[in-house]
Amino acid sequence: MAPRFGTDGIRGIAGTELTTELVRALGVAAARALGTAMPFLVARDTRESGPMLERALAEGITAAGGDVQLLGVLPTPGLAAACAQTGAAGVMISASHNPYSDNGVKLFEPGGRKLRDATEAAVEAALATLLDGDRRDGAPDSSGRVALAADAVDVGGAESGAAAVMPGTVLEVHGGNDLYGEHLVAAVGGGTPLLGTEVVIDCANGAASIAAPAALRALGAEVHVLGAEPNGTNINAQCGSTYPSVVAAEVVARGVAAGLAFDGDADRVVAVDASGAIVDGDHILAILAIDLDGRDRLRNHAIATTVMANLGLTRALTPLGIGVVVTPVGDRHVIAAMEDHDLVLGGEQSGHVIALEHSVTGDGPLTGILLLDAMVRSGRSLRELASVVVKYPQVLASVRVADRSGLDGATDFWAAVRSAEAELGTEGRVLVRPSGTEPVVRVMVEAADELTASRICDALVAGLTSALGAG
Repeated sequence: MAPRFGTDGIRGIAGTELTTELVRALGVAAARALGTAMPFLVARDTRESGPMLERALAEGITAAGGDVQLLGVLPTPGLAAACAQTGAAGVMISASHNPYSDNGVKLFEPGGRKLRDATEAAVEAALATLLDGDRRDGAPDSSGRVALAADAVDVGGAESGAAAVMPGTVLEVHGGNDLYGEHLVAAVGGGTPLLGTEVVIDCANGAASIAAPAALRALGAEVHVLGAEPNGTNINAQCGSTYPSVVAAEVVARGVAAGLAFDGDADRVVAVDASGAIVDGDHILAILAIDLDGRDRLRNHAIATTVMANLGLTRALTPLGIGVVVTPVGDRHVIAAMEDHDLVLGGEQSGHVIALEHSVTGDGPLTGILLLDAMVRSGRSLRELASVVVKYPQVLASVRVADRSGLDGATDFWAAVRSAEAELGTEGRVLVRPSGTEPVVRVMVEAADELTASRICDALVAGLTSALGAG
């Protein structure tokens, strides 16, 4: 059975779950599903497995007749920006905030947008066909091009007698971080709008280590940099957006205005204010939405966010006449809703924020720059700006169950959910979401106080385990 895409591509332990054979086949599948009329831009983060998977991916794409341009180490949003500028398709080799031993592959349609559902299904179907059939692997020659037999297109079982496909070429392209940095600076109009602003950033020893500090300095900020010495194994290791306490401690120690922590591929950011308090995606969305709306740039006076967003975000924006469109988890669902409702701002509590005027995907450095720019223009501290969102306590449980397929028929459990929703009324909510990749059901309860949220969540977890059995 072929691997299925999760909320953000295919991931696994590099070399065992995410093998070169799988990635090579995925390259063929991507070329077949997306076509080869345009080149594929390929970038990677700083994991030691990146070059190995990059080679395998290029072999697959070129075997199917596609041309490949290797951009080297570059943030995911830098790759998406390059795709948007050139109309090319893109492939990012990264496992985002996961440890270095993992890696993954994210695909972008021509123009840099993450795959729509129909396109993703086409790639999955092509990959399944390849993995079920015979494989013929090519190997790169000394020039870096992939030398294949004339019938190389038959990888994975093309019909007998089908016309041979000429293998594509591989080209290394340099300067991607410089171009991405220029893109970041241009997003706030250039110049030095952050002059006099002192900030700490944590690059997670990942893909933002070059471009993010350079762009902030170009905009006039005084930048103190953490986590910008990648060695292949230290990406996300006790640093970055999953360890915001690191940047928070440095912000407080230095007495600076704010801190920004990115993840390994820099498609998300978590900020901290001068006191070290976390400013997450909910706060950031509210701050940027209010700023854009005040300048008549928040199209249709609404934003898009996922079901995991805190109720406090909606409560902050509704009195200001700003609507909230709610989507399933995953930033590709957010951008789909943004397109459907003609919106320019959306994102997730995790810090994936999409500012559609400037980017077609989540962009941590861009979001951080927009946030600092809004702070400076307002003349207010980040803490004061973030205070507009009063968070409701959220309690989240991941329940491993024996058989997740019985969830729909668990009548007693759903009766308990309805009872909990009635108790909470407008002062809270319940979210039950089965995992798409493991035998786990996630239960989230939000309430006006943490004791209530914990009590209801515990009761629902017990009811779910009773209904479906412990996994």
